[in-house]
Amino acid sequence: MLGLIQRVKKAQVDVDGECVGNIEQGLLLFLGLEKTDTQVTANKMIDKLLAYRVFADEQNKMNCSVQQINGGVLVVSQFTLAADTQKGLRPSFSCAMPPAEAEELYNYFVAQLGSKHEKIATGIFAADMQVSLVNDGPVTFILNME
Repeated sequence: MLGLIQRVKKAQVDVDGECVGNIEQGLLLFLGLEKTDTQVTANKMIDKLLAYRVFADEQNKMNCSVQQINGGVLVVSQFTLAADTQKGLRPSFSCAMPPAEAEELYNYFVAQLGSKHEKIATGIFAADMQVSLVNDGPVTFILNME
């Protein structure tokens, strides 16, 4: 399971010109699911995401988590994160979880995240989404759960 997180001042997902999810200050998570991912992997990612210290404390050091600042989390499914880009000039998606399984695990992830953190929003799984954001920093990290 791969997560690209960006610390944002605000972020929004639109589908067909309509906003389907948005947050103010918090984390934008692009979530890539691989064939080997499970609910256990999802739970580990959720725990790390919510506890990851990327927000400034009083001394302007990254010591606060999204939970500590009561920030939002916007989750966007992003199967292209699971691409193998090692060879050639075209990505291979052989490691990506098949769509039906991925949607089930994505829905599990969102439900579990929502049970642990109040301020969440999502895109729409497998939709053509337009994501807009104001990256704060910029601060961007890749989380890899195996």
